[in-house]
Amino acid sequence: MTLGKWAACGMTGVVIAGSLAGYGIYQDVFALDTAEIDTDGWGDRPAQVDGVHNILLLGTDERAGDDAGYNELNGIRPDVLVVVSIDVDAGGVTMVNLPRDTMVEIPPCAGGDEGEGWNGGVDQLNHAMTYGGMDCQGNTVETVTGIHLDHMVLVDFAGFENIVDSIGGIEMCVPEPIDDPKAHLVLDAGLQRLDGEQALGLARSRDSAENGSDLGRIENQQRMIGAILREVTEGEILSSPSTLYGFLDSITDSLTTDSEFGTDKMTELAVAMREVDLGRMNMVTAPVTDYPADANKVALEETAAQELFTAVASGEMTEGSGDDEAEAEDSGGVAPSEVSLRVLNNTGIDGLGNQVQGLLEAEGFVVTESTNPELRAPDATTVYHGPDRAEHAEVLASALSVAEVVEEPSLGDDLELVMGGADWDGLAGGGQPGSEGGSADDIETTSAAEDEVSCS
Repeated sequence: MTLGKWAACGMTGVVIAGSLAGYGIYQDVFALDTAEIDTDGWGDRPAQVDGVHNILLLGTDERAGDDAGYNELNGIRPDVLVVVSIDVDAGGVTMVNLPRDTMVEIPPCAGGDEGEGWNGGVDQLNHAMTYGGMDCQGNTVETVTGIHLDHMVLVDFAGFENIVDSIGGIEMCVPEPIDDPKAHLVLDAGLQRLDGEQALGLARSRDSAENGSDLGRIENQQRMIGAILREVTEGEILSSPSTLYGFLDSITDSLTTDSEFGTDKMTELAVAMREVDLGRMNMVTAPVTDYPADANKVALEETAAQELFTAVASGEMTEGSGDDEAEAEDSGGVAPSEVSLRVLNNTGIDGLGNQVQGLLEAEGFVVTESTNPELRAPDATTVYHGPDRAEHAEVLASALSVAEVVEEPSLGDDLELVMGGADWDGLAGGGQPGSEGGSADDIETTSAAEDEVSCS
């Protein structure tokens, strides 16, 4: 089972569970299996942050029929590991995918019914489950990331098709035709509604992923998370007890939670989070690099990964640009997403304009072009704006370390940012191309609010 299936199933179930409290039927729906997790045996644990709840979602592709012997031989290993960080106070959700074949230091784990135990050492991240079940897997993820885990949810393969079918399918853009026999999937290109079987095939398909790799496939799976979340929160699922019951009934047989994450706590969390805007639900993959000893494995990019984990652990990831957008809306001001501009590189450094374009887009600005200046080429960094775009220009200038603001009557809606050779100093807060800054704002995420792939 893959990221698109597990994170979407787990998150949508948690986010809307609280809605059932008003109907008085959620206790009946949530007859969940539970597992005992001994966090006291995990040693010194990371500190909890007030208002932040971190849930580890594990997805296992348990094999049946002719393939059942695989489980007996190798044990059940999660194909997907996602840390879901929910900030009740800030009203945001960040989902961090940890690639399953990441080589990490697995701490010692006790053996027993869930596995043979482990003395400690380097192994593939998802092998921890084999050594000591959910308890060992949770201990490993918390130790590697430094993110305090409050709860764990395990989802199995069986119910995914029913889940998608219970919400009437999901709408997805398929940029190119897919014919993947291994995933039992044939799809035409274009915007279309996928049923459960097709969605399962797309989530598993390598042929539809960039370079046919697991990391490339994650991008498709993250798009699927957004599609399911949009279907659940924007459709008719929340409109009546019967539709809610049908949806949640389709997932309960596929969930196992830790014994402390019961219906009361799940509902309390869901009630607090059900009004969260989809634009505040973001997905990110832990940065990895090739593992030197085995080309089929990966290792964490230590500096970048630790910056991400630290931002998640502290709650910084759910504070960032979403708050700025909300404050701009509340005050009637201009948000970065409303500012459209051309980037004109007058520094003499080849390629710098394209790098700055990426940084500005990460801040939410809309960059239509990056090129060299022709009509206006000042030595000082300057933001030029049309007669009714002064406020937009000030918003852009405030995002830069140094910039003058000048009205240019010939301009229309788009601004012009001329990067001056005499004083260009990057974005405010140290946002320089190639820098090793450490801010949550520098981490690229994918929002559940809209599909970044367009079929139009």
